[in-house]
Amino acid sequence: EVQLQASGGGLVQPGGSLRLSCAASGFTFSNTVMSWSRQAPGEGPELVARISKGGVNAVYGDSVKGRFTISRDNIKNMLYLQMNSLKPEDTAVYYCVKHDDRSRGPGTQVTVSS
Repeated sequence: EVQLQASGGGLVQPGGSLRLSCAASGFTFSNTVMSWSRQAPGEGPELVARISKGGVNAVYGDSVKGRFTISRDNIKNMLYLQMNSLKPEDTAVYYCVKHDDRSRGPGTQVTVSS
């Protein structure tokens, strides 16, 4: 059974930082492209970032380029998202996604507000 458990969300002030983590199990993590997506209330899902199997290549959504960094640890089966210079418009539920079949687990809420 595929399990993707995201954590690390919370309330942060504009300009602040958060680091999201995702513990993956039930599949061959090191052989799977992974991504983070987010969904704000009343809106559709948005791709935040995607990372290659080996972690060398990453693609970012235009709205987060230069502020967010995706990374992975294929030994620990962990996916990460470092979020800096957070803005109120980054407020959303963030999901860890198995990119091939779009499987995702429970998300973690990120709220950026003063």
